[in-house]
Amino acid sequence: MNRSLLIAILLIFFADYSLGQDVELRVKFDTNRILIGDQVGFTVSVDQPASLKIKIPQFRDTLYGKIEIVSGPLTDTSRTGERMNITSRYLVTSFDSGKFQLPPQYAEYTDGSTIKRVYSDYTFLDVSRVNITPPDTTLKIFDIVQPYKAPLTLAELLPWILLFLLSAALILFAIRYFRKYWRVRSDSEKEPEQSEPAHVIAFRELSLLRDQELWQNGMVKEYYTRLTEILRKYLEKRYRVYSLEMTTSETLAELLKKGFRKNESYNTLREVLTAADLVKFAKYNPDPVEIDSDFQKAWGFVEATMEQVLDSVVKESSEGGDR
Repeated sequence: MNRSLLIAILLIFFADYSLGQDVELRVKFDTNRILIGDQVGFTVSVDQPASLKIKIPQFRDTLYGKIEIVSGPLTDTSRTGERMNITSRYLVTSFDSGKFQLPPQYAEYTDGSTIKRVYSDYTFLDVSRVNITPPDTTLKIFDIVQPYKAPLTLAELLPWILLFLLSAALILFAIRYFRKYWRVRSDSEKEPEQSEPAHVIAFRELSLLRDQELWQNGMVKEYYTRLTEILRKYLEKRYRVYSLEMTTSETLAELLKKGFRKNESYNTLREVLTAADLVKFAKYNPDPVEIDSDFQKAWGFVEATMEQVLDSVVKESSEGGDR
């Protein structure tokens, strides 16, 4: 009987000891050395059987002594089989230098009518001052830690880059707009020049072009370039269409805006400009009949659209075009 009682007592003792050893409490800082004002993580972790209800340490405002709590706790629970782990994380700091020893913490649970505790180990935190402190701190005010210069990121630079590109685009648009505006305005405000009419100049230039015999000497592209230049200058002087700065389609569209109608003269001009584009840009090689036809079309367009001023110069020029 005495032997059985002894065995029972031993089993109860070892079962209780085993249960107590089955709970583990750990506390630690993420690092044991910081500077004054730095922040460091502090973790309380309990590893225990999943069926056991245990009370773990909770801290408010101050962890220990002059170690202050910045935020927390953030508690996370994980379970693996019959085991469970409860972890509470804090963010702490200290504004006093020194070596702080955090005493063992405990977690407690109830075993029947008995309250049992499981203790952690000691943990340490060394809070140091920076080594730039003047010998006599009463002489002047100084920073405990030099200001931190964070590197610039792409996310911070992107709005400024976009603002710069938008500003550049607006400035470029404004320059182009005002240049065109002031040019048109200055042209409209100019006193009428006492010069030859547009058709007189065009007829003279066409006659000179014919006499140069460019295409007869193999310079077809140069011939058509000069031919369209004469027509475009005529349009500028006659209709205020600045064709030298426009494509063929832009020239024709602008001419319509000025009140020109889609009549035979319009079609004639389009044919000449289109033929010239084929020669200049598509390397088209027209035959002599086509070249002479384009010249006559250009002459006829000027003749059909010229200002009705009858003088000897016009008559002489017209007679020259018929030859």
